[in-house]
Amino acid sequence: MSSLSYVDIAVLLVYAVSIFALAQWVSREKAGHVKDSKDYFLASRALPWWAVGTSLIAANISAEQIIGMSGSGYVIGLGIASYEWMSALTILIVGKFFLPIFLKNQIYTMPEFLQRRYGHSIRLVTAVFWLALYILVNLTSILWLGATAIHTVTGIDIQLALIALGVFAGAYALYGGLKAVALTDIVQVSLLVLGGLVIVYIALEKISGHSGIAGVVSGFQTLEAQLPGKFQMILSPDNPNYSNLPGLSVLVGGMWIMNLSYWGFNQYIIQRALAAKDTREAQKGIVLASFLKLLMPVLVVLPGIAAGVLAPHLERADMAYPYLMTLLPPGLLGLVFAALIAAIIASMGSKINSIATIFTIDLYKPAFRNASETHLVVVGRIAAVVALIVAILAAKPLLGNLPQAFQYIQEYSGFVTPGIVVIFVLGMFWPRATTAGAFVAAVGSVVFSFLYWKYWPQVPFMNRIGYVFLMCLGAAMLVSLLQPRRAKTSTIDLMDIDYSTSWSFNIAGAVVIAVLIALYYTFW
Repeated sequence: MSSLSYVDIAVLLVYAVSIFALAQWVSREKAGHVKDSKDYFLASRALPWWAVGTSLIAANISAEQIIGMSGSGYVIGLGIASYEWMSALTILIVGKFFLPIFLKNQIYTMPEFLQRRYGHSIRLVTAVFWLALYILVNLTSILWLGATAIHTVTGIDIQLALIALGVFAGAYALYGGLKAVALTDIVQVSLLVLGGLVIVYIALEKISGHSGIAGVVSGFQTLEAQLPGKFQMILSPDNPNYSNLPGLSVLVGGMWIMNLSYWGFNQYIIQRALAAKDTREAQKGIVLASFLKLLMPVLVVLPGIAAGVLAPHLERADMAYPYLMTLLPPGLLGLVFAALIAAIIASMGSKINSIATIFTIDLYKPAFRNASETHLVVVGRIAAVVALIVAILAAKPLLGNLPQAFQYIQEYSGFVTPGIVVIFVLGMFWPRATTAGAFVAAVGSVVFSFLYWKYWPQVPFMNRIGYVFLMCLGAAMLVSLLQPRRAKTSTIDLMDIDYSTSWSFNIAGAVVIAVLIALYYTFW
């Protein structure tokens, strides 16, 4: 039986109709102008800072974050928030050191950068890899966890929920492309923050048994008292969850590699910044995203910890957030449910557009050089539809029996993350890096990771990522140095890059560092 009242359903319908209409309105073109590939895939390179910042967060925070991180909060506790809080600093590093290179060279996609730096073969390999990752890991996880939440709250069959999410996300994003997604994300993120605050507020009130701000404060104090082990940021080796968050590695180890790969070289994330008006505008958006990341654990981790008191015996950890939703009164349930759907749809829209971009720009266009701009847009839309169908069919077989989907995403993404970071960092900051060195890093990342996974499974995957990164870095540099110097083939301009940032960006960076120090000192 559905737990949604008529009021909740009305709220959902208003959201669905409004966001769809808004997406079509903001993506309309001027009379006589036909949408070309730059319009569709990079929003005409005209995104304002607020759209860049909110779209970065909307692309990042989705079902695997809200449902998955709440589930990890239920099991592990506040330690899982390191993914969010350390990202706040990582984003600023990307904005200062990586974006100026990408924007000066007018990069469309990450595989395109690798082709211009190393050659066509690297572009082909990485494009295929990213398509497989986005479809079979990221898109499937969003669909499955989103459908799980819908099923828990409404009782709708999961497979039907999968199809409904896919169809709505496709209708929302396919016509307008990145512009439709990015310019509506400020609404999506606002709804996400509001819904998250509502569910935290209600959960803490229920824990304390009192209403109002005093009840919320009392609820948090009760939570700390009843579950003290869930408020440790740095886990000790005797902690049962140490293998997922191995102590200081979240501060000085493998998490940096994961975050740099995700925020710096991940197409569906960085594409928002590539579409900015200019570098300064992109950096303003980066600052906004960084501060929003500091807030995210309150919205996505704290609910999972609260569920540990309210529902300590859930069948699966990923049911924590959907369970809390069922405790909400009519009207508020509809609001929070709409916020969850907004996060799912916004993130799916981002991934759909990036899948279409990589397939069209990196695989199709090089093979059909005479294809018109209109034709490329059509190809992108077809690629997005095919990706959605594959993800809908693969979601349950891949994720249906996993206890923590968020850890699944990190674990299997980690097989290639070290090599990706090596290739890009050397490509941007070490002119001596060669194509052979890049291939060694790419192949070595998978091989070394597999060997660790197979023969040393006791090594925490985050530590494994750090070790494999160092091995790939050494191998790539050695192979590059053993090759004789050749005539320059790179078309990436790395000279006279302006790495300067505004005073406001620098102040924001100092504030983020101060907040992080305070948080880790408080919850050490």
